[in-house]
Amino acid sequence: MKDGVFVHPTACVDEPCEIGTGTKVWHFCHVSKEAKIGERCILGQNVFIAGGVEIGNNVKIQNSVSVYTGTRIEDDVFLGPSCVLTNVSNPRSQIVRHGLYEKTLLRRGATIGANATIVCSTVVGRYAFVAAGAVVTRDVPDYALVTGVPAKFQSWISRHGVPLGKPDSRGIMTCRESGLEYKEIEPGVVRCLSVPEDETLNPDLAEAKASYADIRKAGREAEND
Repeated sequence: MKDGVFVHPTACVDEPCEIGTGTKVWHFCHVSKEAKIGERCILGQNVFIAGGVEIGNNVKIQNSVSVYTGTRIEDDVFLGPSCVLTNVSNPRSQIVRHGLYEKTLLRRGATIGANATIVCSTVVGRYAFVAAGAVVTRDVPDYALVTGVPAKFQSWISRHGVPLGKPDSRGIMTCRESGLEYKEIEPGVVRCLSVPEDETLNPDLAEAKASYADIRKAGREAEND
């Protein structure tokens, strides 16, 4: 295993596989051969990563989660404890469907809550939030909060994981925690107006709020010129 990767002695890592610098693989995990795991990821206790799975950077996978072949996870995704991912929609013990695995895509920044289930052949959008115990049976839009069985849209949600309230007269929704501004630019499509979609958030919230306020002020001054 290359330098900069921590693997607990009880974990099993099959070769060949790729594990990025700064990633930690904790107790009783199993990483299968041909898996690709990015940098600065955390695999909690009893996590299974199947062969062919692709995981981006800074992904947090909590205890007792299995990620099966056919799943792709982009950067900054959070998988809560004991959430479930599937890769065959009609499994039978007597029928072998190896090679017929269905795809699941978890896009950048998405959160899957504890004990939630993601039925295969679905896409969970950027910064979407699947509540604990929800069952996702269809695609989830970017920045959507979904809850229940089956999962249904409840509200838009910010990159900080805070539900967004009603838009103001300009159609702007503001995150009450960070001050970042969002807008539904077309029906069902929300975008953050304050920072680029791929920009990493500042973990120091007080410092971040001040910088975001400066960005908003500059934007409004530009609009008035």
